[in-house]
Amino acid sequence: MPDNEPEVTGFFDPATSSISYLIADPATGTAAIVDPVLDFDPKAARTSTTTADRIAQAAAARRVEWILETHTHADHLSAASYLKRKLGSRIGIGAQVTEVQKTWERLLNLGADFRTDGSQFDHLFVEGEQFRLGSLAVTVWHTPGHTPACVTYVVKGGRGPACAFVGDTLFMPDYGTARADFPGGDARRLFQSIRRILSLPPDTRIFVAHDYQPGGRPVAFETTVAEQRRSNLHVKDGVDADEFAAFRTTRDKTLGQPTLLLPAIQVNIRAGALPPPDETGTSYLKIPLNRL
Repeated sequence: MPDNEPEVTGFFDPATSSISYLIADPATGTAAIVDPVLDFDPKAARTSTTTADRIAQAAAARRVEWILETHTHADHLSAASYLKRKLGSRIGIGAQVTEVQKTWERLLNLGADFRTDGSQFDHLFVEGEQFRLGSLAVTVWHTPGHTPACVTYVVKGGRGPACAFVGDTLFMPDYGTARADFPGGDARRLFQSIRRILSLPPDTRIFVAHDYQPGGRPVAFETTVAEQRRSNLHVKDGVDADEFAAFRTTRDKTLGQPTLLLPAIQVNIRAGALPPPDETGTSYLKIPLNRL
């Protein structure tokens, strides 16, 4: 491995098919965590931190400066708030999270006490913003379409290829692309975001946020720009915007809502914090009947 190349460790959560990442700079020990999962049992309405603790243990010898969210996930709860308390890190997300907060504040009637200015997060990244992770350079790209707030973190160090953490925008080539029918989603914007990502050099390493193991194959979460352009089922080279939008829109109409949509979104728009507890210390989630 060339000097100062990012060290990337993936953590697969089989309950939600999610992958969280630990990115570390070998030169300085500085690190970031991407899209950490808070375990949730929907039948018992019980949270636990087993998965997040695995990540924290792996990061024990590192200085975790950032917890980076690629978007407000609808299929798992975020452990960002827990890990912030445990590790002293800052939580960052794309600035357009405020659009997501405003949408769900209306749908869930969260009331005047819920802030829709993104202030639950420590930092809101804007398009093209750059920051350092030790000796590594990180650039934030706004890559909407799956949701209006999706971002990609492009991490570069040394002479080797960059690493792009794309969230749900792209999946492994044998599974395709993310849905675009959530509030604020748009198939054509998704196509534009994907083509932008695929304009990176061919050897760029792409890390996806989910793997659904088509055909029962082993878990895989790293691919390259070249592999995506050559063989992605939905958006390989030769597919144009009209073809993709028609396919994506038709397919999305057949998909059910994610099982954890309502609990996940209510936690994730709060940067991974549970809703404020009542006088007994209990937090509650809302279920809007006949609303979605």
